Amino acid sequence: WLLRRLYAEVTYVRNITDVDDKIIAASQKSGEPIEVITARTADAFHEDMAALGALPPTIEPRATAHIAQMIVLIEALIAKGHAYAPGDGHVLFHVPSMPDYGQLSRLDRREVIEGARVEVAGNKKDPADFVLWKPSTDEQPGWPSPWGRGRPGWHIECSAMSGQYLGRTFDIHGGGQDLIFPHHENEIAQSRCAHDTPMMARVWMHNGYLMVEGEKMSKSLGNFFTVRQLLADHPGEALRLTLLQTHYRQPLNWTADGV
Repeated sequence: WLLRRLYAEVTYVRNITDVDDKIIAASQKSGEPIEVITARTADAFHEDMAALGALPPTIEPRATAHIAQMIVLIEALIAKGHAYAPGDGHVLFHVPSMPDYGQLSRLDRREVIEGARVEVAGNKKDPADFVLWKPSTDEQPGWPSPWGRGRPGWHIECSAMSGQYLGRTFDIHGGGQDLIFPHHENEIAQSRCAHDTPMMARVWMHNGYLMVEGEKMSKSLGNFFTVRQLLADHPGEALRLTLLQTHYRQPLNWTADGV
């Protein structure tokens, strides 16, 4: 809203990841098709954001509609020596091929390797290498590719969609602090190395963690609330005002008294 008051043209892209391992697991557990689960979740999200008064995006691309762009991006990374296919249906980004990898998160080598272990793949050249493409079983969604039937890694989806709608370099990239590493760091690596650009986004804006009554919100602590649950007791304007009373980079302590 503020940017649209200041600038003649603002393109706001908010992508939807409609294929990942958690969604696949939920589909297998419930028996519902993946597209049914993602459509229901997206509709609920749109309703909640409207209730909070959040402006809709200019473009809201879905990952499954951009598989071709992801494959092109991966092929470019392989051709330029930044990625490799070990032959088991995986394609991996080779982190040592990018000398200044890690500038955003400022992590040391040990922390980078530990973070890379989140997604396991065989035949890594380096422990920090991360997945761009992975094989799918018959029970999992998959698409044909030069490396066999499979599906994209999490990070490559965002690089492909941002490049499609915002260009090789754009102004602002947002997200939570928990996405700085590995997600945003790997987005930068993919996009810069594929396009030979000095940066991906000119400004990175990361919001702080959400606390509840002084403790970090988590399902394990039983202090996890959804917008839909809170809207049952409070108008959207009150929830929005509560969120806006803390600087976006700072932790937000959500309290019943505050609302």
